[in-house]
Amino acid sequence: MATITIKNMQFYAHHGCFEQEQRVGTHFTVTLTFTYDATQAIETDTIEQAISYLEVYQVVKKEMEQPSHLIENVAWRIKQAVKEHFSGIDSIQVQLCKLNPPLGGQVEQVCVEL
Repeated sequence: MATITIKNMQFYAHHGCFEQEQRVGTHFTVTLTFTYDATQAIETDTIEQAISYLEVYQVVKKEMEQPSHLIENVAWRIKQAVKEHFSGIDSIQVQLCKLNPPLGGQVEQVCVEL
């Protein structure tokens, strides 16, 4: 088994419960960790036998482009879409962070992990 982590993918998106968040948007990061049987990729040294990081990123990007009220919902959609697109993935972990959330004070980020 191989464990792959794509760390801190950065997006500007329109997720949030407040109208301003939906309209103006804010910055987010996504870290995705998944495991899969990489035996054939390791032995053949070919991308065709591996899970393409580019394709994973594109799936995440597509989900980030769809506005949601809750980051929990976005993280769940990312997890489901990646699992659906890549049947060889055994386990997946998603961390989605909203940077500088509007909480009425100085807060660096709020994160959800599924």
